[in-house]
Amino acid sequence: MKRSVLPLVILLLLPASLHAQRTTEEETVIRVARSVSPAVVSVSRRGSSGSGVIVRADGIILTNAHVVGNARSVDISLADGRTLTGSVLGLDPDVDIAVVRVDARNLPVAATANSDELEVGQLAIAIGNPLGLDRTVTRGVVSAVNRDPRGIPIAGGLIQTDAAINPGNSGGPLLDSSGRVIGITTAILAGTTGLGFAVPINLANDVVNQILTTGRVRRAYMGVSLGDVTPQLAEQFNLPVREGAIILRVERNSPAFRAGMEQADIITRIGNETIQDSGDVFRVLRTFRPGQQTTLEVLRGTRRQNLTIQFGEAPSR
Repeated sequence: MKRSVLPLVILLLLPASLHAQRTTEEETVIRVARSVSPAVVSVSRRGSSGSGVIVRADGIILTNAHVVGNARSVDISLADGRTLTGSVLGLDPDVDIAVVRVDARNLPVAATANSDELEVGQLAIAIGNPLGLDRTVTRGVVSAVNRDPRGIPIAGGLIQTDAAINPGNSGGPLLDSSGRVIGITTAILAGTTGLGFAVPINLANDVVNQILTTGRVRRAYMGVSLGDVTPQLAEQFNLPVREGAIILRVERNSPAFRAGMEQADIITRIGNETIQDSGDVFRVLRTFRPGQQTTLEVLRGTRRQNLTIQFGEAPSR
């Protein structure tokens, strides 16, 4: 009789024992998954599906432009089992963000963070619907910020993460340890693992605000192709700085051309913002509108020059 009772006692105690062994990080991921999953939706249209996240209780949803494609309406599957028709209010293919609205109220909402304050190494949690597996949770870290990876045609310094992102995750939220959205997952580099990218939520929110206010997105435009100044590049070409954004090409008759910018100039400051790489240029441009004017500091050879630029409007795709 004693032999039969002892295993039962152990089994009764086992869940509490396992719970006590959870790490702080595990508890954080569990809490974030429980709180945010209700705000994660499935977005589908004929021949394609992805993820999205509710950012306003009156039915405003963020997802990727490539998820909605050219559709004017999409099917939105909520966590409570309802499937609603979502109207595509607008999109910005250049940053792969679309804004969708469903006719519903008091929906669960995911709070948003300030993606300009991200730190490399902080926890990153992705929730989405990879391969149709609803509300799958993966976790990793913010591997880098202000990335402009080759092979991913998205303008704007992206968040890099090693949190697993798979087909169907596109459009879902990337979250911090407080359960706030820091980005909208968008792409992985083909043939790689642990190299996923997300659109910073500040950039996505700018798209939302413009679409809800004016129905379209207008973005400041310079007309240059950029590369990063790295310590290796600085040493190879004996550059006087070890960071900045180097101009690879200036489009003729562009705002940069009219401002006097030249190939091989190194942008070190825009307005009051220091520029460390090309991702910083994309981030700072987001704060300007077409027609606005500011000063840029460029390094030409060994001489620093201040140039005045009036931004144009980025052409739509």
